[in-house]
Amino acid sequence: MGTINVLFSGVGGQGIILASKILTQCAFVSGYMVKESELHGMAQRGGSVTSHVRFGEEAYSPLIQKGKADFLIALEELEGLRYADYLKPDGYVILNQKRVMPSALNQDLTPYPEDVKAQLEDMGFHVDAVNAFEIANNLGNPKLDNIIVMGMLSRYLPFTISTWETVIQESVPAKTIELNLSAFKVGRELIKGKA
Repeated sequence: MGTINVLFSGVGGQGIILASKILTQCAFVSGYMVKESELHGMAQRGGSVTSHVRFGEEAYSPLIQKGKADFLIALEELEGLRYADYLKPDGYVILNQKRVMPSALNQDLTPYPEDVKAQLEDMGFHVDAVNAFEIANNLGNPKLDNIIVMGMLSRYLPFTISTWETVIQESVPAKTIELNLSAFKVGRELIKGKA
């Protein structure tokens, strides 16, 4: 297996850093070399947040070059479009169909992009779209969308379910473990036919 590159994008408060730490730990305990780098924009104010995770037999630089990401995990639609140029030509996008209006966007001059999923597919990417916020609300906690998309991502990566579950248990507050594991399972169920 070569190096797998996963880029997370979203806005502050969506749990991007937690999600990338879970992935990093899964790779580490599974015996891979792993590198991670985070970039916080105005994270406290709903600004852009990204995290790069690279793992495999070799992974020396933590940053993913444009055109080299295997996966883009976009927790917000506009952020998915913004970082699409990091994906390799046949890359995969897990797109949370959530819209957070950037404070800098003047809706009259620049409307929020329509049908982001179709735009990403038109660029040649494989897109798994989900309204993770709605699913998270139904589970009883609107802040679970990051764990739902991790469940989706888990279908594509070489880690055992027990590795994912152990790392999640060690990464979230004790009182939320069951809820997070449920969210992870729901995410996995959304992607059928994968390992």
